[in-house]
Parts: sequence; C-alpha cells; structure tokens
Amino acid sequence: MTEPVGPVKTASPRSGVLRPASARAARRACSLWTALKVLVIGGCLQPAAAAPAHWDVREFGARGDGVTLDTAAIQNAIDACAEAGGGVVRLPPGRYLSGTIRLRSHVTLELTAGARLVGTTNLHAYAHPSPPSDAPEARWGKWHRGLIIGENIQNVTLRGPGVVDGNRVFDPTGEEKMRGPHAIVLMHAQDVTLEDLTIEDAANYGMFFMVSDNVTLRRVRFVGGWDGVHWRGTPDRWCTNVNLLNCEFYTGDDAIAGRYWAGTRIMHCVINSSCNGLRLIGPAYDLTVAGCSFFGPGRRPHLTSREQRRTNMLSGILLQPGAWDATRGRLDAVWLVDNTMQQVASPVTLWTRPGNSVGRVVVQGLEAIGVYRAAFSAERWGPEAIESVVFRGVRAEFTGGASADAARRPVSSPGVDARPLPAWGFYARGVQRVELDDVQLRALVPDSRPVLQADQVEELILGRFDFSDPPAGVEPLVLNEVKRVLRRRMPAAGGSE
Repeated sequence: MTEPVGPVKTASPRSGVLRPASARAARRACSLWTALKVLVIGGCLQPAAAAPAHWDVREFGARGDGVTLDTAAIQNAIDACAEAGGGVVRLPPGRYLSGTIRLRSHVTLELTAGARLVGTTNLHAYAHPSPPSDAPEARWGKWHRGLIIGENIQNVTLRGPGVVDGNRVFDPTGEEKMRGPHAIVLMHAQDVTLEDLTIEDAANYGMFFMVSDNVTLRRVRFVGGWDGVHWRGTPDRWCTNVNLLNCEFYTGDDAIAGRYWAGTRIMHCVINSSCNGLRLIGPAYDLTVAGCSFFGPGRRPHLTSREQRRTNMLSGILLQPGAWDATRGRLDAVWLVDNTMQQVASPVTLWTRPGNSVGRVVVQGLEAIGVYRAAFSAERWGPEAIESVVFRGVRAEFTGGASADAARRPVSSPGVDARPLPAWGFYARGVQRVELDDVQLRALVPDSRPVLQADQVEELILGRFDFSDPPAGVEPLVLNEVKRVLRRRMPAAGGSE
C-alpha cells in the first residue's frame, strides 16, 4: 500500500515584495513567481531522487536454460549489488538452476514473470545458516539447508511474480528419510518483505526463519512441500511483528506453524492443507487471525503420513504450546476473528502442557461446516492456568453420529493432533472462565454425546446458545466440578431459544 503523503508546504511571496502598477502586471508578476517556485522547488535546483540501481543476472553469466548451474552468477550479482550499497537484482524470464544463494542486506531479489529459480538435485550444493546456540534447533545441523538463505541481514525484499521452485530435492538421509532443503531460510533477519511470489515444491518448509523481526509476506503463494511458512523465536528472543497478508497456502503439512511469536497478523489468507491450517507449538502474544478461509481436503498430499497420499485436513487452528517439546511462556491476547472453515477435523483447539499458561483467547465471527472429528475445545493439561476463553458469533456444523459409548470414554491427554472428545460441540477442561454467546451448533446426524461438557471450570457463561435436538435420554449439557454457571436466554426444549 502506498503511504499517504501530506501536503507539501511552499513559501508564499511576502507582502510588499511585488508591487505591480496594474492588474495585468499583477497577473504577470504572479505567473512569474509561480514559474520561479516550480523551477526552484520542483525543478532543476532540487536534486531528483536517484532511481534504484538494477543488476541483471545474465550480465554476470547466468544462462537460465534449466541445465547450466547458475549459482555463482546469481551470487555474484547479489554481491555486486550489496557492495554498491543496494538495489535490485533481477532474474529475467528463464529457468535458473541453482544451489544455495545467500541474500545480502539492502538487496531486492526480483523474479520477473516467467522466471523460475530451481533447486539443483545435487545435495552437496546446499548450505545452511547457524541457528541460535541456545535454541533446541541448534543441534539439527543440515536440517536448516535452504535454496535461498539469509543470515544477519536487514532491509531485504524477495518479489515476484516469478517462482522459487524447491524441485522436491528429497534426501534419504534427512528427516523422515526424505526431507531435503527448505526453499527459504532466514536467521537473525530484520525488515524482510516477500511479495507477489510463488514458492513451490519445497523439499521441506516453503519458508523457515528464526529470531527475526519485521517480516511481511504479501500475496505469497505456497504450493506443495511440508509446512508453508514456519517461524520460531527462543524463550529469550521472540520473533516480533510478523505479517501474513492475502497469502495462499496449498500445503501437504501445516500451512502456518511455529512458536515464540509477538505481534503477529495473519489476515485475508486462503489456507488449504492436508494437515493443520495453523499450528502454534509454543507461546505467543498478540496474535490476530482475521478474515481467513480454511478448507479441506488438501490439494497436495501429506507426504509422510502412514496412509498413502492422505489429503484430509486436520484442525483449522490448533493452539498447543508444548505439544512437540517442552516450552515455557504464556499464550495471551489471541484474536480469531471472522474466519470460515470447511471440512476440518476440528475448528479451534487449545491445549496446554506444563510450563505454559494462557491469558485470553477470543473467537469471534466463525463459520465452520463439515467438522468431522472433534469439538471446539479448551483443555489444561498442566498446573498453569487457562484464564479466559470466549466464543461469540459462532456457527458450526458437525458430522455427528457417535454412539453413547463415545460419551463414556475417559478423556485422554492429547497427542499432537485432534482426537475425539466426550462432547460433540464444545469441551472445556481446567479453564477459569468460559463464555459462549451467540453460538449455534448443529449435528448433521444425531449424536449420543452431549453437545457440551465442562470439567473443572470455575465460571461458565452461556448466552444465546443454540444447538441440535439431542436423542432421547441424552443430556445436552454435562457439567463436572463447575463452580459457577451463568445462564442467559438458554435454549428451551427442542434447541430453540
């Protein structure tokens, strides 16, 4: 978006400087003064802003024929640009085969229409940056390899409309005996922008970055690979001010994932996955997900699932601090606003492990259909509190159809993905305050579980809560160790208010 420009102030002639003898002379003098202002203020006496310098990779020897290895030529162009103080390195239309290229500060790498940067199949041509020494990821070594890497950089842009093609360069010695280089890897980066770019067929993540700030992705399209974009801070150095705006994800693994985030905006994105839409595996503060569309099944298969070419989408939004490994810190100020979901295993799921507390999570204006596995849930599985969970303006449709045995099954500690629960619509465990207001839940097939179950909840507030008729003999609400219930306009028999 173009920044607004304020009015330009120009000096006016002071009274008494021009004293024409007639009206015509006055007009002539005014015209001369106006011309002089244009000449002095906007013309030759004011130096014009220099246009950004451009470097064409073909001038450095790049062939772009899809056969010649163009790594050195592209790198030489980037280095020359950086040494000159910055500018634009341009890839004209062509297919540029490359190993790792390193970004430099103050450089824009532009892939023009018809340009495709393609990862070489030679695994020895890839390098990796050094992750923070205090991070668990530091021991992963070559896992951090990337086609494009940036380390200790600032003021960098990657822009399209061309394609970064990971070329599915799988590695039989890598993670899960197949994962290879990421498409883009950043460490200790500041002020990075990706825009109007497609990232396709990464052999691991489309984009991975750590301990970086002021990162914006605008109209970036992720197709295939594992995670689309995954970023991590550390317990003492979070990633701050990350924005994903109008992006598209068609990924085999989680579309968006990571931990230790502060000030994150995910807005107006299209999110399609054969795993989870958004998976948060650690603390975060000030997280907004707004106006996004989550839908399954995935258009690209999950590459390492036990079921061959599994494409069903798992959770829309899965907030699970500490689920993968122990983390410490707080999840707070989470706003999930005006999103839609279709054909997901669960819509919004929140779990905590020891070491992680939760402040306030608000879900407002969500529409979900085709939810096929698990209810909304907020569950504490550690000593730290989940303080407040609010659902407002929610409409959700579940497949339903579970038997009464499912309602009697003990609730087990969660693994890493959504699992069936003793209620089909909403389940809360160990939460201080739960509020459901203007919530409508429907089961397509009658379900013998309650619509809502609350265990160990201090305060449950139900206002304008509407749900499908339960089968005969099934209690719609089951409350265990709930200290206080506030009921406002509860549904009458038959599920209507």
